Amino acid sequence: MATAISLSFSVDPQSHHNYFHHNTHKASIFTPKYTHPFILSSKKSHLTIPLSTSQPSSSTPFNQTGRFLTNQELEKLESLEKYRYFQELEKGSLWIQVMKEEEMDVTVWLLAESFAESMLMPKGYVKFLAYLVKQYMIERRAMMPHTATLLAFYRENGEEGDLQLAGTVEVCFDKRGANANPPTPTPPKNSPYICNMTVDKLLRRRGIGWHLLKACEELISQMSSSREVYLHCRMIDTAPLNMYRKAGYTIVETDNIFILLTLQRRKHLMCKVLPDSESPLEVDEFTSSVDT
Repeated sequence: MATAISLSFSVDPQSHHNYFHHNTHKASIFTPKYTHPFILSSKKSHLTIPLSTSQPSSSTPFNQTGRFLTNQELEKLESLEKYRYFQELEKGSLWIQVMKEEEMDVTVWLLAESFAESMLMPKGYVKFLAYLVKQYMIERRAMMPHTATLLAFYRENGEEGDLQLAGTVEVCFDKRGANANPPTPTPPKNSPYICNMTVDKLLRRRGIGWHLLKACEELISQMSSSREVYLHCRMIDTAPLNMYRKAGYTIVETDNIFILLTLQRRKHLMCKVLPDSESPLEVDEFTSSVDT
C-alpha cells in the first residue's frame, strides 16, 4: 500500500500559536514500540505508561481538550476513547484505535517523514515539518469529539510482545471539526472528511491503508448524521487512487491546472455516500472485523 497523504495544515510557522514545546531528542519519540492495548513502553526511557481509557466525568463537563463539553459531546468522546477495530491480515494482525495524548509525538514523526517523502524534501526538513505537524495536531486534538486521529498498530504472525505503529489517519465528523484551511478543491464543511493518511514505508502493501479507511467510515457511521464522506487524492498517487475507487469513492472535482503555479500537486476531491444505518452500529467491545 502506497502512502496516501493530503497535507491539510499550513506550512507557515507564523500561522500557528506559540504553545508548542519541541522535543529535540528524535530517537526517544520516534522509535518506541507499543504493547496493545494497555501498555506503552519506551526501551530508551524505561517508561511504562498505561493506555487504558480514562472515563470522562459527566458531573464535570470539562476535559483535556481545554473547553467545556456538552453531555452529548461527552458521550461521543467516551465512544471515541473506547473505539477498537481489529483485523487479521495475511502476514499479521492489525489493531486500530483513537490516538491518545502520549502517542502524539511518535505519530508526529511518522507524519513528518511521510510529508517530507511526498513533497520530495531533504531529510533535513523533517524536524521543521515535525514542528508544524505537532502544533497542528495539538489544535486538532482540542476539537475532539468533532474530529479524531486514528492509529494502526501491527504485529507480524509468529511474533510476540510489542506492536509497531503502522499508520495513521485523521477524520473530521462535522462542521465544528472542519479544518479552517482545507486543501483544494474545497470539500463541504458540514460533511465528514478524511485526510492525512499515511502508512509506514516498511509496512505498505499489506492492506493497512484499506483498513484505516474502513475504520474511518465505521466511526463516521457512529459519530455523524451525514453520509457523504469526502477525501483528497493527488493525481500522481495512483495506488491510493485505485484503493479509494475500489472502496466506492468517485471523483467529484479536480484542481485546475493553474494550481501548479503555487507549487502544489493537482488533487482530486472524492466522495462516497455511506449506507444509512437503521440502528446504531453494534460492535462487541467496540471491536470489529471486515473482509479485505
